[in-house]
Amino acid sequence: MNGAELLLGEAALARRAGRVALVCDAERVSYAALAGRVRRSAGALLAHGVRPGERVLLLMRDTPEFAAAWLGAVHAGAVAVALNSKLSEADFRHILADSAARLVVVEDVFARARPDLTAELAREGRIAIAGGALPGTPSWRAWLHDAADAAPRDAGPQAAAFALYSSGTTGRPKGIIHSHQAFRHVGGAFRAFALAEGEIVFSTSRLFFAYGLEHGLLAPLAMGLTSIVAPDWPESDAVIDLAARHRPAALFSVPTVYRRLLAEPRPRLEPFRAVRRFVAAGERLSPQLVEQWREAVGGELLNLYGMSETFCPCIVTPPRTSDGTRTGMPLPGVELRLADAQGNEPPQGEPGVLWIRHPAQASGYANLPEQTREQFRDGWFCSRDLFVRDAAGFYVHQGRSDELLKVAGQWVQPRELEEVAALEAAVAEAACVPVVDADGLERLALFVAARGEPNEALRAAAAACERLLPRHKRPKWVRAVAALPRTATGKVQRYKLRELLERELSRKE
Repeated sequence: MNGAELLLGEAALARRAGRVALVCDAERVSYAALAGRVRRSAGALLAHGVRPGERVLLLMRDTPEFAAAWLGAVHAGAVAVALNSKLSEADFRHILADSAARLVVVEDVFARARPDLTAELAREGRIAIAGGALPGTPSWRAWLHDAADAAPRDAGPQAAAFALYSSGTTGRPKGIIHSHQAFRHVGGAFRAFALAEGEIVFSTSRLFFAYGLEHGLLAPLAMGLTSIVAPDWPESDAVIDLAARHRPAALFSVPTVYRRLLAEPRPRLEPFRAVRRFVAAGERLSPQLVEQWREAVGGELLNLYGMSETFCPCIVTPPRTSDGTRTGMPLPGVELRLADAQGNEPPQGEPGVLWIRHPAQASGYANLPEQTREQFRDGWFCSRDLFVRDAAGFYVHQGRSDELLKVAGQWVQPRELEEVAALEAAVAEAACVPVVDADGLERLALFVAARGEPNEALRAAAAACERLLPRHKRPKWVRAVAALPRTATGKVQRYKLRELLERELSRKE
């Protein structure tokens, strides 16, 4: 089998060859045209020495050219690795070494931004430039022009097809290898949300993320939908414009983007009233955000929970059940279990670490045998996320198991402080982190972003914690920030908040 062939082979094209697969600016690419570009991309890779199983890195914007190159690598039997366009050079070099990449296809805008690295890869014969040509550097488009179409590489279901490099909030990116069989399982959320063949979907998440890759490219192709592809990171104006122009049936995004959209004047949000499904992933929803979005556009925000290790989602909120608290229920074919500190199933309503068995999940981490043994066991993956399962069968996310803190001898979950602060109208969002005080003890620091005047948000958050929390759960420090620092996927970078307070405290010593 071959994952790209499943999506764009003869059987798929017999049903939808003339249908539009991708819309990008003024470009509309049919399924048949995309299939042809994928075959040509595979031919170009093979003609320039890429062999089955070798890694091909792609540092490109989200365009049909990227989609064809990524799927072309899979078609050729190589391993496609899409890179975050905001990677630091240190992380880029780490992935380059960790993956032992045979070739890097880099769009011209990124190649010009790092001329020394581009020249180094050119000397090694490991780069091709997409977009406009660069003097003295191989041109990807010239390779495509000269290439012949390639037949799909017949690979086993367990053969590596693509890799995701995690964008965690700390540490170096980890390589997560997925096989061709993962392509058989894409689209679970589309089915859960009743998205039908021929409809249009839009994912604001970039295609180098698991969330964006599935819901912005692979699932639409698997199910015969049209995907709106935005080359650049979409700001609020662009998201609104694309929704108005193309009237998608579903919007896949992250809570941070929904929050930014809510800052726009209400008349600007009118195009979203035509959208049938709003999906959020990457960070926790809140009851406030769900209610504010419902009031603004009349739509329901649905939660989606998954990880790069499972690739496809595990848990989604069924339509008409969203309250911003419950994460949702498992998708068909996904097995879940909760485990306490002793590995036993906790009583109903008590938190436990979520273990997942997903038909699309990876087998482990590249070059990290110890971490693989720790988190991948007997077909199960340890998420390290805490969940509660309620009486109705809904799973409720409680935070990270490694975020639990002992303060004054009692366990505290930082999420409790965040939720108390977020109830205040003056507080837009909040994050709690542990910080070591002058006595060497861990204490809690609460950071709030204000809706208006920062001092008002500080006073409101501190008063709410004093009023609603027992003494050992109250923060020692409350600070205001313009915005919470986040990764490209929207996860709060708590270590940056910790460093911010540590610098402040060190100046006072």
